Amino acid sequence: MGVAGAGIAATSESIPAQGRWILAGTALAVLSVLGLALLIGPAARRLAGEQHPLTQAERQQMTATERVEAVNAARHTLIQAATGLVVIGGAVFTAQSLWYTAQSLDASRQAQWTAEQGQITDRYTKAVQQLGSDKIDIRLGGMYALERLAQDSSRDHQTVYDVLATFVREHDPKPSVELVPEPPSTDVQVALTIIGRRNVARDGTRPPNLDSIRISDANLRGADLRGISLTRAYVTYTNLVDAKLTGNNLDHINLDGSNLWGANLDNASLHIATLTNASLVRTRLRGASLNSADFTGSSLIDVDLRGAMLRDADFSTTHLYGVDLRGADLQGIHGKTEDEIRQRALVDKTTIF
Repeated sequence: MGVAGAGIAATSESIPAQGRWILAGTALAVLSVLGLALLIGPAARRLAGEQHPLTQAERQQMTATERVEAVNAARHTLIQAATGLVVIGGAVFTAQSLWYTAQSLDASRQAQWTAEQGQITDRYTKAVQQLGSDKIDIRLGGMYALERLAQDSSRDHQTVYDVLATFVREHDPKPSVELVPEPPSTDVQVALTIIGRRNVARDGTRPPNLDSIRISDANLRGADLRGISLTRAYVTYTNLVDAKLTGNNLDHINLDGSNLWGANLDNASLHIATLTNASLVRTRLRGASLNSADFTGSSLIDVDLRGAMLRDADFSTTHLYGVDLRGADLQGIHGKTEDEIRQRALVDKTTIF
């Protein structure tokens, strides 16, 4: 009865999993002992031929030694069978134990993942709340907390940088305010810096959006801005030395007075861009679309403009030296004649005038 009770209790969902396993193991051990005793005792005698108590004649025909040997032989056979059953039972029990362990590990991992997600949500909520503080140090703390969160959680990368981009857009000078060449506020500069050092590989199909921002005299030296849209943005007098803007949408952007030394804008779209008074030294603009761009007063030294589209661009009072215009389309340009271009830039038969 006790064994049966333990077996039934082992199937009860009200008992913890560990307790059920202990009960099941105890019941299995007791049944194994009882079965072994049965095999060695009565079962062995039956296998030896003792179906009924021996008659007087049978005792006379069989010596005691023979009877003992027959019983021992039967016991030996049954012990071997019992050993096989124990081995099989042990293998089954071991397999069940491994399955239970795997289930426990899965449950632990799930619980750990749930706890981590809860912590990430708490961190995100707290950091966003800090951005709304009227104290600069608390806002900066929130920004750095968001950056760390984006590093720790790839699934939150896009959300974090969308929040920072929104912060920049909401805290820049509005069109009604005259844009003067003075540095942006500290928190806006920090937000831009964090955006510029994000892991671009995690951007996916929707990088941060900075369309129409109005920033002057910002420091974006070496910033990785690939994929970020900056259409109709005012990014004047800005340090973009060695910045990465390959393939970006920069149509109608205003880069007046900005420093683009060593910046990479290959294949970027800069239709009707304002590049007046800008400094472009060893800047890469290979394959860029610069139709109707305004280079008035700018310095273009050792700039790579191979294959660029420069139709109707304005080069009035522009300083050109060592510019590579092979394969570029210069139809309708203003401010420089074909002869002047040929004297000051590198062209070939693929250059279109």
